[in-house]
Amino acid sequence: MHRHATTHTENLGRLARIEGQIRAVKRLIDEEAYCIDIINQIQAARAALQSVGRIILEKHLKHCVASALEADDAADVGRKLEEIMSVIKRMEK
Repeated sequence: MHRHATTHTENLGRLARIEGQIRAVKRLIDEEAYCIDIINQIQAARAALQSVGRIILEKHLKHCVASALEADDAADVGRKLEEIMSVIKRMEK
């Protein structure tokens, strides 16, 4: 795992809400709730996770990739672009 100076603490509140949504899914399953209600809650949690992922990806582009560009490090820029393309491909699934 790479270490860097960029922080993501602003997402902790979003993650806490997502954690609550996941607990709600478990509760709905424990209570044998209506299937569509469970699916709706799962979709809400997935959408929230995707939103956090997009926020972090945008921050990566604005900070980490921009830093590599400013340093004029072609190899680092190439690695970061490959990482981004890999992430985008996985996000499309």
